[in-house]
Amino acid sequence: MEPIINSQVTDFKVQAYHNGSFKTISSDDIKGKWSIFFFYPADFTFVCPTELEDMADKYAKFQELGVEIYSVSTDTHFVHKAWHDASESIRKIKYPMLADPTGILSRGFGVMIEEEGLAYRGTFLVNPEGKIKIAEIHDNNIGRNADELLRKAEAALFVASHDGEVCPAKWKKGDATLKPSIDLVGKI
Repeated sequence: MEPIINSQVTDFKVQAYHNGSFKTISSDDIKGKWSIFFFYPADFTFVCPTELEDMADKYAKFQELGVEIYSVSTDTHFVHKAWHDASESIRKIKYPMLADPTGILSRGFGVMIEEEGLAYRGTFLVNPEGKIKIAEIHDNNIGRNADELLRKAEAALFVASHDGEVCPAKWKKGDATLKPSIDLVGKI
C-alpha cells in the first residue's frame, strides 16, 4: 500500500449541495487553499449527523484559519438537500456537501467500501498545493471530534509557515514548539 501522506489529490468533478443550491466542485476549486475532506458513510444515518453538526459548530473557526470543509458521502446531491431539509442538525451546515455516487473521491482517498458502496469515516487535510498532510481513517461505528481536527489543522498550518519547527504532542495554538537539532537529542 502506498502512503497517502504527501500524495496529490486525484482530479475530480462532483456535484454538491451548498447554501440552498446545487453546484459543481472540482479539484480546481481546492487549489491555493487549505481544505478538509470529511468522509462519512451515508445521509439519514445515526453517527453521521452528530459529526456533521459538530463540524458545522466549528466551521467559523476553520474559516478563520482559511480552511474550507467539504463533507463527502456516496449519496447524491439531491439526497443531501433532502437530508438538509429534513434534519435540524444538518440545517446548521454552511460548508459544501459533496456528492460522490460514482466513488471517485472515496476511491481517490482510499476510503471506499466496495461491497457496500459506502465510504469509511475518513478525514483528510489538504494543503494549497493539493497534497494530503493529515489522514485519519477508521471504522464507521466511531465518531470523530471537530475540536481535535481543528487542533491538528492549526498545527499543520503552523508548521507549513514556520520552517524548521515542529509541534509536540497535545500542542495547541500559542504553545511552544520545538526546533529539532543535535542539541535536543536525548533531552526531550
